[in-house]
Amino acid sequence: QVQLVESGGGLVQAGGSLRLSCAASGRTFDNYAMGWFRQAPGKQREFVATINRSGRNIYYAGSVKGRFTISRDNVKNTVYLQMNSLKPEDTAVYYCAASRGTQVAASTAAYWGQGTQVTVSS
Repeated sequence: QVQLVESGGGLVQAGGSLRLSCAASGRTFDNYAMGWFRQAPGKQREFVATINRSGRNIYYAGSVKGRFTISRDNVKNTVYLQMNSLKPEDTAVYYCAASRGTQVAASTAAYWGQGTQVTVSS
């Protein structure tokens, strides 16, 4: 069992930055690939980024590539999402997820956090 707790969301102006954190409970954090997803009001949850167990393989959605950076610290059992050059369309609830696979997809995630709100004002 893995419990995920996100933090770091908030209100920021367009062009600003935020760093989200997702702390995982348990001693098996490095057995899981981790990912970030987001869901805007009235829209389906969408993939943002995923990182494999070692941190060497990383994939991003095209809409965030070059602006967001996913990373993980297997000692601190934490995955991060550094978000730069934020746009109003990045406004959403951001969720982290864990999967025993090599990547995290919404359909294969075994565990989800409760989400953290990110609001980008224009």
